[in-house]
Amino acid sequence: MNLSPDTRRERRRSLEPAKLAHLIVDLLEEHLAVEIVMLDLREITPLADFFVICTAESNRQTRMLQEIIAEELKKEHNTRPLSTEGEPASGWVLLDYNTVVVHIFSKETRAFYRLEELWKEAPVVLKIQ
Repeated sequence: MNLSPDTRRERRRSLEPAKLAHLIVDLLEEHLAVEIVMLDLREITPLADFFVICTAESNRQTRMLQEIIAEELKKEHNTRPLSTEGEPASGWVLLDYNTVVVHIFSKETRAFYRLEELWKEAPVVLKIQ
């Protein structure tokens, strides 16, 4: 395949999945998300390499976390989510970065869906209370 110089440059700059996941965790922690967990899915599903799951303490914080992640990764790493699903009022916002999927939950919605339990076979890379 013959790639243009711009495409080759973009590919070189793209973040490795683990680095991207850690950057997201750092942003969440910096902006006071709680119960942050990073799961390594590489050995159990082709869906994504990592899930980053956290709890926001209000709809306003959920929106802020969503915006900060999207804006910072775009500005600093030219990385955009493939899609964003959900609304803060629903209790669950998902940002899909292909290799890393970010789940921002309200406390109640996180307890209802129990993603960590659903994906209990995935190794926990880190857990921040």
